[in-house]
Amino acid sequence: MLSPGYDACVRCGLCLPSCPTYLETFAETSGPRGRISLIKAVDEGALDLLSPGFVEQMSQCLDCRACQAVCPSAVPYGPMLEEMRARIEHASAPSRAAGARWKRALLLRWLFAKPSRLRLAASLLRFAQRSGLTALAGLTGLRDAARLAPQIPDRFFIAADQRYAVSHAAGTAMLHTGCVMHVAFARVHEATIRMLNRARLDVVVPSAQGCCGAIAVHAGEDGFARDLARANIEAFERSGADVYVVNAAGCGSALKDYAILLAGDDAWRKRAAAFAARVRDVTEVLDAMELQPAHGRLDARVTYQEPCHLVHAQRVSAAPRRLLAKIPGLELVEMEESAVCCGSAGIYNLTEPAMARRLQARKTGNIEATGAAIVATANPGCALQVAAGLREAGVRAEVKHIVELLDDAYAAP
Repeated sequence: MLSPGYDACVRCGLCLPSCPTYLETFAETSGPRGRISLIKAVDEGALDLLSPGFVEQMSQCLDCRACQAVCPSAVPYGPMLEEMRARIEHASAPSRAAGARWKRALLLRWLFAKPSRLRLAASLLRFAQRSGLTALAGLTGLRDAARLAPQIPDRFFIAADQRYAVSHAAGTAMLHTGCVMHVAFARVHEATIRMLNRARLDVVVPSAQGCCGAIAVHAGEDGFARDLARANIEAFERSGADVYVVNAAGCGSALKDYAILLAGDDAWRKRAAAFAARVRDVTEVLDAMELQPAHGRLDARVTYQEPCHLVHAQRVSAAPRRLLAKIPGLELVEMEESAVCCGSAGIYNLTEPAMARRLQARKTGNIEATGAAIVATANPGCALQVAAGLREAGVRAEVKHIVELLDDAYAAP
């Protein structure tokens, strides 16, 4: 039963100004308080689980955790939402058309089960981008997917049991390579390793790791998410590393929630809790270590786009800013609503494109108002969503991961 969660809500409304969909609609049912009332009604049998309005609201929520971060009653909104999505999926799957079931299984279970399959898909996308085939996306109903897709680079970052050692290491970090990150942002992984080495940490990259399971959780595929979680826990346990380092905020949030995801599994509960306690975002790790002063300068105005699953779910906000302050010449200009979701939220910009575009435009306007030449962030989904919004609005600003900016500064002679 979910009652201990939803009964904690006192309907104070303090969550409403932090909810992206409520800020856009000002509709009670599009805010956390309204959605909690709907969840309670379903759980108590007063509302059908598959009623169109309920399914729509469970889908429209970004699961950004902004409401959870400000709730004075500590309502566990995220876990409640994810449980409801899983229940909706389990109830609706049998009646779904065969073609739809096949498509969902291909995109969620087959593709994300193994990194090698993602590399195959990324290689095909790279060919389409370079041959001009993506221009046909509009004819195939994939216009939004093509618009948001990353430009696939020449090389991928493949986890192959590498070890990047330094003299007099203070510890060992395992790098999470993830899904999108290892095929579209290899340079971020490389910069991350160099920065961790500069912080006197050995880095290991086990080949047995895989997807964090965040997309599966958001889609209600909780069983598949648990399978992925077990594989990552085992990979970390065998690595001998002291800390599990993540440079994608969405992945970090999912990994830190493994104790919740596997709470009902007697064989894995304690292992999951021990694992989750060792997960850290790369900005947390670098901020905690004693980095020498950077020699390079970045004479540019920079604004920071806070990934929801870093600032709200993981409660990491000051560390990224302290790291940016270490870069000589960098002028950090805060944007309005830096912690309001950009509309990416995993695959939300594909499943809820209308609302995603509204939030993207909102974020783009706030970035443009800063006059920044660079937007720093710490999540691949945010980077792609923000970059697409800036490009379409004609705003000339570059989107970079924080570790890329740090790496450039520390690499300078």
